Amino acid sequence: MGWIPRRKKNRAGTLRGSSSVDVDHLTGFVKSRTGVEAYIEPRTAVTETTVVLVASNGEWTRRRIDGPAAARSFTRKHAIPLYDVGVVGYPKRMREWTAHRKETGETGPPGLAGPTV
Repeated sequence: MGWIPRRKKNRAGTLRGSSSVDVDHLTGFVKSRTGVEAYIEPRTAVTETTVVLVASNGEWTRRRIDGPAAARSFTRKHAIPLYDVGVVGYPKRMREWTAHRKETGETGPPGLAGPTV
């Protein structure tokens, strides 16, 4: 029995930052859709800073990002506008796209059949 407590790998209460998988997903979304805009969401008690990308048809995705500076860098690199969701809100087309998916019974990621529950 040791006197030094073991450290848990994933401690409860710690926030997960973004990873290269998150950035790769965002990059793929930008490259495969038209009219993409970015909306930054602030860090909360349970989630790090996130970016929501919204395409011209309202399709959207959300991923973690390493803070506002990383969001600005990402949007500059991909030449897309960045908005603060706390100031401008979410675009109407995003809400309409989500509502349409709910009406048609689509609950999972686009392209997957059936509910993901």
